[in-house]
Amino acid sequence: MQPKTLVRKPVSILCVEDDKRLANLIQMYLGKRGCMVKIEENGARAVKRILNEQPDLVILDLMLPGEDGLSICRRVRVNYKGPILILTAHKEDANQIVGLEMGADDYVMKPVHPEVLFARIRALLRRVEGSLKKAEVDSLKIGNIQANAKKREVRVKNTLVPLSSSEFDLLWFLMSKSGEILTRDDILESMRGIPYDGVDRSIDVRISKIRSKIGDDMLNPMLIKTVRGRGYIFVRD
Repeated sequence: MQPKTLVRKPVSILCVEDDKRLANLIQMYLGKRGCMVKIEENGARAVKRILNEQPDLVILDLMLPGEDGLSICRRVRVNYKGPILILTAHKEDANQIVGLEMGADDYVMKPVHPEVLFARIRALLRRVEGSLKKAEVDSLKIGNIQANAKKREVRVKNTLVPLSSSEFDLLWFLMSKSGEILTRDDILESMRGIPYDGVDRSIDVRISKIRSKIGDDMLNPMLIKTVRGRGYIFVRD
């Protein structure tokens, strides 16, 4: 039986990981599944490589020599639009949440199971490609907010708002379903391809970040409203 491949070929991935054994295993495993994986062991060189090479996806370890993964994520996020998948050995929610606040799209705990890593990568790439293949519309406009799927840009009152890849996709999903209450299950299935486990806070973190960036009132939001006990709704009018 042939191994499952990714959404399209070839897929370029930069793996920023100083554990040579793990990096080589990732490179070998993903290489068999339609990826061209390059490795960077030093955090100090990672920012330049990510911005210059613009890979389809970045796998980023948190603990690196030269510069840590959170700092790298923060520095590249404005000029790198692709997904960033963090590898973390930390079990504390705080470390994962900080990574998401810095602009990461998802995280996988170490030790990494290859099939879990592969599934998360597929979900991230499918999400990005899905937003590029909107058959009906290339852009959405509600009130002062306009989102463009091809450019993956959001403008508020015609001013460009810098969003991470996951923030854009979440906002697009909310806007495309405006007027509908979306549960955390709905959102997580769309964003990460996994069901809501009752404790995952990643959606709440991203909603908070998006509200801040699009000028929604954080204490009394008028655009992205929380429906207590159910989920979120992007107000149509």
